Amino acid sequence: MAISVVFISDTHVPKRARDLPHSLWAEIEAADVVVHAGDWVDVALLDELERRARRLVGVHGNNDHGVLRERLPEVARVELAGVRLAVVHETGDAKGRERRCADRFPDVDVLVFGHSHIPWDTTADTGLRLLNPGSPTDRRRQPHATYVTAVADGGRLTDVVLHRLPPRTPA
Repeated sequence: MAISVVFISDTHVPKRARDLPHSLWAEIEAADVVVHAGDWVDVALLDELERRARRLVGVHGNNDHGVLRERLPEVARVELAGVRLAVVHETGDAKGRERRCADRFPDVDVLVFGHSHIPWDTTADTGLRLLNPGSPTDRRRQPHATYVTAVADGGRLTDVVLHRLPPRTPA
């Protein structure tokens, strides 16, 4: 059975934005699973995602402390429709990332990560897919805030789409 997934990271709510964009909340509420690769910043967003998502898989990031570190692991692993997924916040420098991650996560199909706020979608020579959804609230490092949707089905991640959010309009 196909499973719809929303991938987000580096939300930094309420430091970089008061809330997630409305279009992203709609995707979250429609998805079967939401994956968050860390840097929540405030436990209120974790509580709200747990309330609104059908299923949430998340990890803590380098900007998450206290209750967030108590409630979220450093690494999460889950299987979705036969796709073996690992989630972690940091993977180190871009140079050599595929090899390093393939060595660290030899038993997964997709590694979801965050930290850089820059979208990333590559495949290591071992077949490990590395996926960073960027940040849905940060437009400093990229012209658009971003998140990713996909479908897990039959052991494959398909229909992977990078969503670029429109620029904020001045109030």
